[in-house]
Amino acid sequence: MRLSTRLRSYGMRLLGSQGLLNLNRNAARARRKLRGEKPTIHYFHQVDDPYSFIMVQQLQRFASMTSLDIEPHLVGGPNDEYKGDASRFDDWALRDAASIAPFLGEPIPIPDGHEQPVYPASEQSIAANASLLAALKGQHFWQLADHTGRLLWRQELAPNRSAEAASTVARALDQGDALQESLGHYQGGTLYFEGEWFWGADRLPRLWERLAAEGFCDAALPVFDPYSHGTTTRLIATGPVSAEIKLEYFPSLRSPYSAIAHAAVEHLAARTQVSLRLRPVMPMLMRGVTAPRHKQRYILTDCVREARARDIPFGNFVDPFGEPVKRGFALFPGALAQGKGMAFVGAFLSAAFAEGIDIDSEEGLHDVIANAGLAWEATHSHPDSASWAQLLDDNVTAMLEAGLWGVPSFRISSPGEPDFCCWGQDRIWRVEHELARRSEQATG
Repeated sequence: MRLSTRLRSYGMRLLGSQGLLNLNRNAARARRKLRGEKPTIHYFHQVDDPYSFIMVQQLQRFASMTSLDIEPHLVGGPNDEYKGDASRFDDWALRDAASIAPFLGEPIPIPDGHEQPVYPASEQSIAANASLLAALKGQHFWQLADHTGRLLWRQELAPNRSAEAASTVARALDQGDALQESLGHYQGGTLYFEGEWFWGADRLPRLWERLAAEGFCDAALPVFDPYSHGTTTRLIATGPVSAEIKLEYFPSLRSPYSAIAHAAVEHLAARTQVSLRLRPVMPMLMRGVTAPRHKQRYILTDCVREARARDIPFGNFVDPFGEPVKRGFALFPGALAQGKGMAFVGAFLSAAFAEGIDIDSEEGLHDVIANAGLAWEATHSHPDSASWAQLLDDNVTAMLEAGLWGVPSFRISSPGEPDFCCWGQDRIWRVEHELARRSEQATG
């Protein structure tokens, strides 16, 4: 293993360790006690962020079920460097949030004259922030934020063009952004509690579990379920889906989210017998997609937390960045030709993120091939092994055309309906719902 790989791998293992998590929690708790403050959950609300609209609905219930105060802060949202692909980020976020909102609560409101949600004008966002400023320290922030958000997204909020209001709002957003930055995050719709971040409604169960363990909510109650008050019921595939439905799956060999999602994708494909096209792509950082330190740290620690919660082996890292990824992808055409592309991707991800196999060596790659049920010579010497770069370029192009840029991503197509696209291991249930809906499997 080359030194650079060894050092990165050690850093990842340290960053994802329970020891460092405990240290961060204890340090944050000690700082809070030195300031003489009581334990508090901090929530960062972005009025024109569709995920914040969803989160406020959830927090109306969540806040009543914990003994801790949840202190809201207004933020302006992430800078372009945190968006991955700033040209696609806003469109993707609104499409994704709109596709999951009805399963979590109320849909994202659609203004009159439109067929789908659209972002509010800046003057209306200023008015929304101005109306929420006075409620930041009050008891009714959640209700007001929910009501204001509905008016904002319906574009029924009276615009505020006052220079004084804009200046006051700007100062408040700067304060919220600065606090969030100092604590280590960048995104709206996020919660922070003593050394740990939780983004989006899907992470409320993880916060609940921590609060229950520390005595801040009733551990005898079921874990908080963000989907319990949805206006649309999630469908579960009950068997093979229509043969006309096609599912494209875009993972990466250096994606921790792909690593914890891959087995679930395999299981879903086996249960539904969907026509699956495996389309791996080059890792984002190796494609020039930026990921600042706060973002990289959150992704890894979030993946570790999700893996532990779902009992997925994870954490014994050998970082495949650079040559290990390229050598791995050179083996992919041979694995695909033998009908074991999914098995190969799974074996490589397991080696890099769970088993600590030295995928930077030929011996380690031999282990990956064997674990995938493949023969080394047939895989290594396949005639298409030299064309892996073009294959990955084609896959990236297809993914970008779908409005996505990160992994794991999914695209579902079938005759007579527009394609459905989504991104992330948190959306595998949404893929299943879409497969079941298109196959008219109505079991909820």
